[in-house]
Amino acid sequence: MNPIETVEYVAELARLKFTEDEISQFANQFQNILSYIQTIEELDLEGIEPLTHISQAENVFREDVVQPSLPLEDVLRNAPKRNESFFKVPKVL
Repeated sequence: MNPIETVEYVAELARLKFTEDEISQFANQFQNILSYIQTIEELDLEGIEPLTHISQAENVFREDVVQPSLPLEDVLRNAPKRNESFFKVPKVL
């Protein structure tokens, strides 16, 4: 399948309509991507570990420890408006 046919096929699957100029442009970009992948495939990557993430950081989150909540009165003390034990806010539609 040539690049133009591939773009037309993917556009059909995605139910997208493109002009002939757009199809030609996408086909050219697709060909450039494939060319870049071919360049990568030619590299000698023997002994190089696959990269799963750009950073070496592992689970940087703190432990999830159950702690007592703040008292309700302390939480609502500075609320501009409240309704019993809730914050009162404007409706959002």
